[in-house]
Parts: sequence; C-alpha cells; structure tokens
Amino acid sequence: MFPNRVISRNGDIAWPSRSPDLTPPDFFLRGYLKSKVFTNNPHTLLELKENIRREITAIDVHTLQRVMDRMKKRITDCIQNGGCHLSNVIFKN
Repeated sequence: MFPNRVISRNGDIAWPSRSPDLTPPDFFLRGYLKSKVFTNNPHTLLELKENIRREITAIDVHTLQRVMDRMKKRITDCIQNGGCHLSNVIFKN
C-alpha cells in the first residue's frame, strides 16, 4: 500500500537502531538522577520515588537548556555522520 514509505523491521525502510546518544533521558537524566537519588540511601520504593520526584523538580532551567543544546549538537553530528554512531561521544559507567 505504501511502497518506500513504511518504516518497520520488515518494511521497505529499515527501522533505525536505538540511539541513546541522541535522547536526553539516556545521555543525561538517568545518570544524573542515579547520582542524586541514592545520596540518602532510600530503603523503600516510596522513598526512592520521592527522591526521584524531588530531584527531577530540582533540575534548574539552565541545566535543562544545556541538555537541550547538547541534544541539538548531537543531532547535527549524527546528520553529518550519515546517521552512524557518534564515535566522539564517551559514555561514563
């Protein structure tokens, strides 16, 4: 029905691989929250959820702006790299 327009595993256009170097939750939020929410060693799921909510709301606008600026740069780098992996991006453990 839609030749050369369907993006899927079995379609005409291959589904793009997951790109953690392009999504702020992957390249920023998870690591940032992990470093913050465990500082007081939560003992229950409720305490952990409260820590997560508190730390998310505490992220300042300047930090969010820097994250979005980085995302724009990563997207530009990805386009210039033909959609391939961003070899200059280093992920910390």
